[in-house]
Amino acid sequence: MVSKIRSSEITPESVFRQRRMILQAAGLGLGAVGATALLPERAGAATSDFGGKKVVEWTASTSEPQTSFEQATTYNNFYELGTDKGDPVKNADKLVTEPWTVEVGGECEKGGMYALEDILKPHAFEERVYRLRCVEAWSMVIPWVGFPLGDLLKRFEPNSNAKYVEFKTLLDPANLPGQKFPVLQWPYVEGLRIDEAMHPLTLMAVGLYGKELPGQSGAPLRLVVPWKYGFKSIKSIVSINFTEKQPDTSWNLSAPREYGFYSNVNPQVSHPRWSQAKERRLDADSSGFGALFAEKRDTEMFNGYAEDVAGLYTDLDLTRNF
Repeated sequence: MVSKIRSSEITPESVFRQRRMILQAAGLGLGAVGATALLPERAGAATSDFGGKKVVEWTASTSEPQTSFEQATTYNNFYELGTDKGDPVKNADKLVTEPWTVEVGGECEKGGMYALEDILKPHAFEERVYRLRCVEAWSMVIPWVGFPLGDLLKRFEPNSNAKYVEFKTLLDPANLPGQKFPVLQWPYVEGLRIDEAMHPLTLMAVGLYGKELPGQSGAPLRLVVPWKYGFKSIKSIVSINFTEKQPDTSWNLSAPREYGFYSNVNPQVSHPRWSQAKERRLDADSSGFGALFAEKRDTEMFNGYAEDVAGLYTDLDLTRNF
Protein backbone atom coordinates (compact mmCIF):
# COMPACT_ATOMS: atom_id res chain seq x y z
CA MET A 1 0.00 0.00 0.00
CA VAL A 2 1.24 3.47 -0.83
CA SER A 3 2.32 5.15 2.38
CA LYS A 4 0.84 8.45 3.52
CA ILE A 5 3.52 11.10 3.68
CA ARG A 6 3.31 14.89 3.68
CA SER A 7 5.17 16.65 0.87
CA SER A 8 7.08 18.65 3.49
CA GLU A 9 8.62 15.38 4.67
CA ILE A 10 9.94 14.36 1.24
CA THR A 11 13.10 16.50 1.47
CA PRO A 12 14.31 17.94 4.80
CA GLU A 13 13.97 21.71 5.18
CA SER A 14 17.68 21.96 6.03
CA VAL A 15 18.57 20.57 2.60
CA PHE A 16 16.38 23.14 0.88
CA ARG A 17 17.95 25.98 2.85
CA GLN A 18 21.51 24.83 2.24
CA ARG A 19 21.01 24.42 -1.51
CA ARG A 20 19.29 27.78 -1.74
CA MET A 21 22.25 29.49 -0.09
CA ILE A 22 24.70 27.82 -2.50
CA LEU A 23 22.71 28.79 -5.56
CA GLN A 24 22.24 32.35 -4.35
CA ALA A 25 26.00 32.60 -4.09
CA ALA A 26 26.23 31.35 -7.69
CA GLY A 27 23.99 34.16 -8.90
CA LEU A 28 20.80 32.19 -9.46
CA GLY A 29 18.46 34.16 -7.22
CA LEU A 30 16.53 31.68 -5.10
CA GLY A 31 18.11 28.89 -7.08
CA ALA A 32 17.17 26.70 -9.99
CA VAL A 33 16.61 23.70 -7.75
CA GLY A 34 15.85 25.49 -4.50
CA ALA A 35 12.11 26.08 -4.87
CA THR A 36 9.76 24.38 -2.44
CA ALA A 37 6.38 25.74 -3.58
CA LEU A 38 4.25 24.26 -6.32
CA LEU A 39 4.04 26.17 -9.57
CA PRO A 40 0.80 28.16 -9.94
CA GLU A 41 -1.85 26.88 -12.31
CA ARG A 42 -1.52 28.11 -15.86
CA ALA A 43 -2.76 27.41 -19.37
CA GLY A 44 -1.18 27.20 -22.80
CA ALA A 45 2.43 28.35 -23.01
CA ALA A 46 2.30 30.54 -19.90
CA THR A 47 5.43 31.01 -17.81
CA SER A 48 6.07 30.93 -14.08
CA ASP A 49 8.98 30.89 -11.69
CA PHE A 50 10.92 27.87 -10.40
CA GLY A 51 12.90 29.57 -7.69
CA GLY A 52 14.72 32.40 -9.42
CA LYS A 53 14.31 30.97 -12.94
CA LYS A 54 11.45 31.28 -15.37
CA VAL A 55 9.88 27.97 -16.41
CA VAL A 56 8.15 27.63 -19.77
CA GLU A 57 5.37 25.08 -20.16
CA TRP A 58 6.31 22.84 -23.07
CA THR A 59 3.39 22.92 -25.52
CA ALA A 60 4.02 19.37 -26.81
CA SER A 61 3.33 17.80 -23.41
CA THR A 62 0.69 15.10 -23.11
CA SER A 63 -2.73 16.06 -21.80
CA GLU A 64 -3.29 12.68 -20.11
CA PRO A 65 -4.34 12.61 -16.45
CA GLN A 66 -1.30 13.01 -14.23
CA THR A 67 -0.15 10.70 -11.48
CA SER A 68 -0.53 12.30 -8.07
CA PHE A 69 2.55 13.86 -6.48
CA GLU A 70 2.22 11.47 -3.54
CA GLN A 71 2.16 8.36 -5.72
CA ALA A 72 5.02 9.55 -7.92
CA THR A 73 7.26 10.18 -4.92
CA THR A 74 6.40 7.16 -2.75
CA TYR A 75 6.27 4.32 -5.33
CA ASN A 76 9.76 4.26 -6.83
CA ASN A 77 12.61 2.19 -8.19
CA PHE A 78 15.95 3.46 -6.89
CA TYR A 79 17.96 0.43 -5.81
CA GLU A 80 20.66 2.51 -4.18
CA LEU A 81 18.01 3.33 -1.57
CA GLY A 82 16.47 -0.16 -1.38
CA THR A 83 14.76 -2.71 -3.60
CA ASP A 84 11.19 -2.35 -2.31
CA LYS A 85 9.02 0.31 -3.99
CA GLY A 86 8.60 2.06 -0.63
CA ASP A 87 12.28 1.97 0.36
CA PRO A 88 13.49 5.02 -1.62
CA VAL A 89 11.21 7.49 0.13
CA LYS A 90 12.06 5.98 3.54
CA ASN A 91 15.80 6.25 2.87
CA ALA A 92 15.88 9.45 0.79
CA ASP A 93 17.57 11.38 3.58
CA LYS A 94 20.61 9.09 3.17
CA LEU A 95 21.35 10.63 -0.24
CA VAL A 96 23.83 13.46 0.38
CA THR A 97 23.50 16.04 -2.41
CA GLU A 98 25.60 18.90 -1.02
CA PRO A 99 28.04 19.62 -2.52
CA TRP A 100 27.40 18.04 -5.93
CA THR A 101 29.74 17.82 -8.88
CA VAL A 102 29.55 16.10 -12.27
CA GLU A 103 32.68 14.72 -13.92
CA VAL A 104 32.68 15.04 -17.72
CA GLY A 105 35.20 13.16 -19.84
CA GLY A 106 35.97 10.94 -22.79
CA GLU A 107 35.62 12.01 -26.41
CA CYS A 108 35.01 15.72 -25.87
CA GLU A 109 36.96 18.98 -25.82
CA LYS A 110 35.67 20.48 -22.58
CA GLY A 111 35.82 17.73 -19.98
CA GLY A 112 36.44 18.35 -16.30
CA MET A 113 34.70 18.63 -12.95
CA TYR A 114 31.61 20.82 -13.02
CA ALA A 115 29.78 22.06 -9.94
CA LEU A 116 26.01 21.68 -9.97
CA GLU A 117 25.61 25.46 -10.23
CA ASP A 118 27.77 25.52 -13.36
CA ILE A 119 25.74 22.72 -14.92
CA LEU A 120 22.45 24.55 -14.34
CA LYS A 121 23.21 28.22 -14.70
CA PRO A 122 23.14 28.70 -18.51
CA HIS A 123 19.96 26.72 -19.14
CA ALA A 124 16.34 27.78 -19.50
CA PHE A 125 13.93 25.47 -17.72
CA GLU A 126 10.82 23.88 -19.19
CA GLU A 127 7.97 21.89 -17.70
CA ARG A 128 7.25 18.77 -19.75
CA VAL A 129 4.48 16.31 -18.90
CA TYR A 130 5.89 12.92 -19.90
CA ARG A 131 4.78 9.32 -19.52
CA LEU A 132 7.27 7.15 -17.64
CA ARG A 133 6.98 3.39 -18.26
CA CYS A 134 8.50 0.86 -15.88
CA VAL A 135 9.53 -2.58 -17.04
CA GLU A 136 7.31 -4.13 -14.33
CA ALA A 137 4.27 -3.06 -16.42
CA TRP A 138 3.23 0.06 -14.53
CA SER A 139 3.45 3.63 -15.75
CA MET A 140 3.03 7.22 -14.58
CA VAL A 141 2.42 10.64 -16.12
CA ILE A 142 4.64 13.24 -14.42
CA PRO A 143 5.24 16.97 -14.99
CA TRP A 144 9.04 17.23 -15.06
CA VAL A 145 11.07 20.44 -14.81
CA GLY A 146 14.37 20.49 -16.67
CA PHE A 147 16.16 21.30 -19.90
CA PRO A 148 17.12 19.34 -23.04
CA LEU A 149 20.06 17.03 -22.38
CA GLY A 150 21.42 17.85 -25.85
CA ASP A 151 21.84 21.51 -24.90
CA LEU A 152 24.08 20.44 -22.02
CA LEU A 153 26.10 17.92 -24.02
CA LYS A 154 26.86 20.46 -26.75
CA ARG A 155 28.59 22.64 -24.16
CA PHE A 156 31.23 19.93 -23.70
CA GLU A 157 31.96 19.82 -27.45
CA PRO A 158 31.92 16.06 -28.16
CA ASN A 159 34.25 15.10 -31.01
CA SER A 160 33.63 12.86 -34.03
CA ASN A 161 34.54 9.73 -32.02
CA ALA A 162 31.69 10.28 -29.57
CA LYS A 163 29.13 7.66 -30.59
CA TYR A 164 27.65 7.02 -27.12
CA VAL A 165 27.14 8.80 -23.81
CA GLU A 166 27.73 6.91 -20.56
CA PHE A 167 26.24 8.09 -17.25
CA LYS A 168 27.01 7.02 -13.69
CA THR A 169 25.11 7.42 -10.44
CA LEU A 170 26.67 8.45 -7.15
CA LEU A 171 28.71 5.71 -5.45
CA ASP A 172 28.38 6.14 -1.69
CA PRO A 173 27.95 2.77 0.06
CA ALA A 174 28.64 4.34 3.45
CA ASN A 175 25.35 6.22 3.18
CA LEU A 176 23.25 4.52 0.51
CA PRO A 177 21.85 1.33 2.06
CA GLY A 178 21.22 -0.49 -1.23
CA GLN A 179 24.88 -0.24 -2.26
CA LYS A 180 25.85 -2.36 0.72
CA PHE A 181 24.48 -5.39 -1.17
CA PRO A 182 25.53 -6.81 -4.58
CA VAL A 183 22.08 -6.39 -6.12
CA LEU A 184 23.80 -4.76 -9.11
CA GLN A 185 27.35 -3.84 -10.00
CA TRP A 186 27.89 -0.44 -8.39
CA PRO A 187 27.97 2.34 -9.35
CA TYR A 188 24.88 2.25 -11.51
CA VAL A 189 25.76 2.85 -15.18
CA GLU A 190 23.48 3.72 -18.08
CA GLY A 191 24.09 4.76 -21.67
CA LEU A 192 22.51 6.22 -24.76
CA ARG A 193 23.55 6.49 -28.34
CA ILE A 194 24.66 10.05 -29.07
CA ASP A 195 21.67 10.69 -31.35
CA GLU A 196 19.29 9.44 -28.63
CA ALA A 197 20.98 11.67 -26.07
CA MET A 198 20.74 14.67 -28.40
CA HIS A 199 17.09 14.05 -29.29
CA PRO A 200 14.90 17.00 -28.21
CA LEU A 201 12.64 14.74 -26.11
CA THR A 202 15.53 13.64 -23.86
CA LEU A 203 15.40 15.74 -20.70
CA MET A 204 17.86 16.50 -17.92
CA ALA A 205 15.42 16.88 -15.04
CA VAL A 206 15.94 18.99 -11.92
CA GLY A 207 12.40 18.91 -10.57
CA LEU A 208 8.89 17.52 -10.78
CA TYR A 209 5.46 19.00 -10.01
CA GLY A 210 7.15 22.38 -9.73
CA LYS A 211 9.28 21.16 -6.82
CA GLU A 212 12.94 20.31 -6.52
CA LEU A 213 13.69 16.64 -7.19
CA PRO A 214 13.46 14.72 -3.91
CA GLY A 215 16.09 12.10 -3.17
CA GLN A 216 13.91 9.15 -4.12
CA SER A 217 13.33 10.72 -7.54
CA GLY A 218 17.02 11.15 -8.32
CA ALA A 219 18.12 14.47 -6.84
CA PRO A 220 19.72 16.68 -7.93
CA LEU A 221 20.04 15.59 -11.61
CA ARG A 222 18.40 12.74 -13.48
CA LEU A 223 17.56 11.83 -17.04
CA VAL A 224 14.07 11.37 -18.42
CA VAL A 225 14.00 9.42 -21.70
CA PRO A 226 10.26 9.04 -22.25
CA TRP A 227 10.23 6.42 -25.03
CA LYS A 228 12.41 3.99 -23.04
CA TYR A 229 11.77 1.99 -19.89
CA GLY A 230 12.28 3.95 -16.71
CA PHE A 231 15.57 2.34 -15.70
CA LYS A 232 17.22 4.14 -18.65
CA SER A 233 16.39 7.44 -16.93
CA ILE A 234 19.38 7.28 -14.59
CA LYS A 235 19.17 9.15 -11.27
CA SER A 236 21.61 11.22 -9.19
CA ILE A 237 24.13 11.64 -12.02
CA VAL A 238 27.77 12.29 -11.10
CA SER A 239 29.49 11.33 -14.37
CA ILE A 240 28.97 11.96 -18.09
CA ASN A 241 31.43 10.22 -20.39
CA PHE A 242 31.52 10.34 -24.20
CA THR A 243 32.62 7.00 -25.69
CA GLU A 244 33.28 5.48 -29.08
CA LYS A 245 32.12 2.02 -28.01
CA GLN A 246 28.77 1.05 -26.56
CA PRO A 247 29.07 1.21 -22.76
CA ASP A 248 28.26 -1.75 -20.52
CA THR A 249 25.17 -0.80 -18.55
CA SER A 250 24.16 -2.08 -15.14
CA TRP A 251 20.99 -4.00 -15.99
CA ASN A 252 22.47 -5.38 -19.20
CA LEU A 253 25.42 -6.75 -17.21
CA SER A 254 23.15 -8.11 -14.49
CA ALA A 255 20.59 -9.86 -16.73
CA PRO A 256 21.45 -9.62 -20.45
CA ARG A 257 18.57 -11.89 -21.50
CA GLU A 258 16.08 -9.58 -19.82
CA TYR A 259 17.48 -6.07 -20.27
CA GLY A 260 19.06 -4.95 -23.53
CA PHE A 261 21.05 -1.80 -24.17
CA TYR A 262 18.29 0.00 -26.08
CA SER A 263 15.37 -0.78 -23.75
CA ASN A 264 12.82 0.92 -25.97
CA VAL A 265 9.22 0.35 -24.93
CA ASN A 266 8.10 -2.37 -27.34
CA PRO A 267 4.91 -4.30 -26.50
CA GLN A 268 5.79 -6.89 -29.16
CA VAL A 269 8.81 -8.09 -27.18
CA SER A 270 7.97 -9.84 -23.91
CA HIS A 271 10.20 -9.77 -20.91
CA PRO A 272 11.30 -13.41 -20.30
CA ARG A 273 9.15 -13.51 -17.17
CA TRP A 274 6.10 -11.46 -18.21
CA SER A 275 4.35 -9.81 -21.13
CA GLN A 276 4.90 -6.12 -21.95
CA ALA A 277 1.66 -5.86 -23.97
CA LYS A 278 -0.34 -4.28 -21.11
CA GLU A 279 0.45 -1.73 -18.42
CA ARG A 280 -1.20 -0.29 -15.32
CA ARG A 281 -1.30 3.50 -15.28
CA LEU A 282 -0.96 5.22 -11.93
CA ASP A 283 -2.83 8.51 -12.09
CA ALA A 284 -4.70 10.77 -9.71
CA ASP A 285 -7.68 8.40 -9.74
CA SER A 286 -5.72 5.21 -9.11
CA SER A 287 -6.31 3.12 -6.02
CA GLY A 288 -4.17 3.76 -2.97
CA PHE A 289 -2.77 0.25 -3.45
CA GLY A 290 -0.37 1.47 -6.13
CA ALA A 291 -0.04 -0.43 -9.40
CA LEU A 292 -1.76 -3.59 -8.14
CA PHE A 293 -5.33 -2.41 -8.80
CA ALA A 294 -4.77 0.31 -11.38
CA GLU A 295 -6.60 -0.07 -14.67
CA LYS A 296 -4.86 -2.09 -17.40
CA ARG A 297 -4.31 -0.54 -20.81
CA ASP A 298 -2.52 -1.45 -24.01
CA THR A 299 1.17 -0.58 -24.06
CA GLU A 300 2.02 1.80 -26.89
CA MET A 301 5.08 1.38 -29.10
CA PHE A 302 7.87 3.66 -27.90
CA ASN A 303 5.58 4.52 -24.96
CA GLY A 304 3.42 6.60 -27.33
CA TYR A 305 6.31 8.63 -28.78
CA ALA A 306 6.74 6.60 -32.00
CA GLU A 307 5.97 9.57 -34.25
CA ASP A 308 8.90 11.44 -32.71
CA VAL A 309 11.55 8.73 -32.29
CA ALA A 310 10.86 5.77 -34.60
CA GLY A 311 13.16 7.33 -37.21
CA LEU A 312 16.13 6.72 -34.91
CA TYR A 313 15.76 2.97 -35.37
CA THR A 314 14.84 2.43 -39.04
CA ASP A 315 17.87 0.17 -39.58
CA LEU A 316 17.56 -1.64 -36.25
CA ASP A 317 15.77 -4.93 -35.58
CA LEU A 318 13.89 -4.06 -32.39
CA THR A 319 13.13 -7.69 -31.61
CA ARG A 320 16.85 -8.43 -31.39
CA ASN A 321 18.12 -5.03 -30.22
CA PHE A 322 15.67 -4.72 -27.34
